[in-house]
Amino acid sequence: MKIISPYHEFLHMPDGDVILKVIELAGRTCYKSEEKITPTSGADFIRRIIRSGHHSVIEHMNVTVRFICDRGVSHELVRHRLASYSQESTRYANYSHDRFGNEITVIKPFFWAEDSQAYQDWLSAMAYAEKIYLKLIQEGASPQEARSVLPNSLKTEVVMTANLREWKHVINLRCSRAAHPQIREVILPLLADLHQRLPVFFEQEYERYFNQNSPTA
Repeated sequence: MKIISPYHEFLHMPDGDVILKVIELAGRTCYKSEEKITPTSGADFIRRIIRSGHHSVIEHMNVTVRFICDRGVSHELVRHRLASYSQESTRYANYSHDRFGNEITVIKPFFWAEDSQAYQDWLSAMAYAEKIYLKLIQEGASPQEARSVLPNSLKTEVVMTANLREWKHVINLRCSRAAHPQIREVILPLLADLHQRLPVFFEQEYERYFNQNSPTA
C-alpha cells in the first residue's frame, strides 16, 4: 500500500497576458471602449470589472487542473456544475496489476499525527481494505465488483476544466472554514498558485483566505 499527500497540477492555462487581453477585449465590447486598450490597461480594467460584480466577463477563459486527492474530496469537486470532469475509474483500473504496483494508493489524512491511535486505526483499515480487494481480484472478481471494499481515502485523479468565474466560486466555497478540511488542503494551494499566476483575478480570495487577520483564513 502506498500513502501519499494530495496535490494539483495545471494541465492547461493560457499565458497570463493572453488572458488579460481576451478578457479586456470581451469586457470593453460591452461599453464599446476598445480604443482605450493599451499594452498595460488590462489589469486595472479587469480589476474594476470584478469589483463591480460583472463577473460574466471573466467566463471567457478556462483553466484545466488535475487533482490528485481522495475519493471523498473528489465527490465534492464534481458537484460543481459549470465545469467538465474526467476521473480515474475504479471500474476499469485494476490495482492488482503491475502498472499500479500491485497495491492501492491512499491519501494521508493530515489531521491525525502518525503516532496517534486514530492514525494507526486508519492505517489498519486501509491495509485490510487492500488485502480484501486483492483477494477478491485473485478469486475472480472484476475490478468493478472488487471496488466495493475500497475506502474513501483511495487516491483518485480528477481533471477539471472551468472558466475563471467558476474557479472563483469553487475557491470561495471550498476554502471556507466550513468546508471539509481535506478539500481545503487541496484548494488552498490551488488558490495560492492561481494568485501567483493570475493575481488580478484572485486577489480578493487570496486576501480573504491567506490574511491571518481574516475570520475566514
